[in-house]
Amino acid sequence: MTDKGEKTAVRGLEGVIASETRIGMVDGVNGKLYYAGYEIDELAEQVSFEEVVFLLWHDRLPAEKELLAFRDQLVREMTLPPALQDWFRRIPADLHPMVVLRSAVSDLALFDPEAADNSAAATQRKAIRLVAKIPTIIAGIHRMRQGLDLPAPDLSQGIAFNFLRMFLGSDPSPYDAETMDLVLVLHADHGFNASTFSARVTASTLADIYGAVTSAIATLQGPLHGGANQRVMEMLTEIGDSGDVADYIDGLLAQGKRIMGFGHRVYKVQDPRARHLRKRAGQVCREDEGCTYFKMSETIEEKTLQEKGIYPNVDFYSATVQHALGIPVAYYTTVFAVSRIAGWSAHVMEQLADNRLIRPRAQFTGKYPRKFTPRSQRPEGGEK
Repeated sequence: MTDKGEKTAVRGLEGVIASETRIGMVDGVNGKLYYAGYEIDELAEQVSFEEVVFLLWHDRLPAEKELLAFRDQLVREMTLPPALQDWFRRIPADLHPMVVLRSAVSDLALFDPEAADNSAAATQRKAIRLVAKIPTIIAGIHRMRQGLDLPAPDLSQGIAFNFLRMFLGSDPSPYDAETMDLVLVLHADHGFNASTFSARVTASTLADIYGAVTSAIATLQGPLHGGANQRVMEMLTEIGDSGDVADYIDGLLAQGKRIMGFGHRVYKVQDPRARHLRKRAGQVCREDEGCTYFKMSETIEEKTLQEKGIYPNVDFYSATVQHALGIPVAYYTTVFAVSRIAGWSAHVMEQLADNRLIRPRAQFTGKYPRKFTPRSQRPEGGEK
């Protein structure tokens, strides 16, 4: 039973328009992704991650001098509070990096005197700190778990270069830095995905941006969202142990199990981001093991498309690319967060600029009204 005029519930809110945005658009029917009106195929390998952040925040691409000043502003914010670094050394080494990242981002609010200031200017300053510090947090977790120091950022370079520098402990090659930059560009925004929607819901309560991003990171961790790229590499590793791609995929299909990294709630055709990552994965598989995983991935893609008619999504080849860059599998989803903070922060700022509390309703399916029974009169085993 429903209230008069109430519409039928939509599972997963699929297809429901929850708000308006000028930040990005996903055209799932035609396999197109747009950042502030620019098609991703025009931006990929043409712009830097910093340009994308600027675009999503300001609705335009920066001029050269603006970009250099913006990049400098970001990189100068990449250092972490010493107390946070000390905490990394004390936490259990078996905690998943996404759990640590979630807590660390929440803790950043403790060190920011503007944390509770939701004005547009303060929120943008905090967004700059988040874009800058999330990659350093991830590098710090990794380095300190190994008992190693965290290198300082190189102020002459951008986010992608400095993330790899701090994470791996040495300067990356220009090509590896370019590859990481491409990964960050391709993951920066994707409409009202689960983590972005979570950030906007939290921001709509007028919670601060640290709370909104913490909520988004918690959502991203799920294997049906950002956690899928970790599952892809785990799948490739399992196949490597058995040595037979076809048998492995046939076994999953026979059991009705999902093949990680395939299919998408929105795209009805190929995910355009996967196309760019497939090309880059083939280019970076320099070592034998890396090429083995890439060739496995191509075979899986061919067989899954033939058997199920579904295409790989952004997670599938993202795993192969990150492996080639030397990033351990447990950190794959955190790299997603390094990029998606661009979109999360843009959406938080957009939400706060014209805020209305996001408060949907649920369709009640239980029995009502029910007659109350005093405790002394309730039968053994509960009410029927």
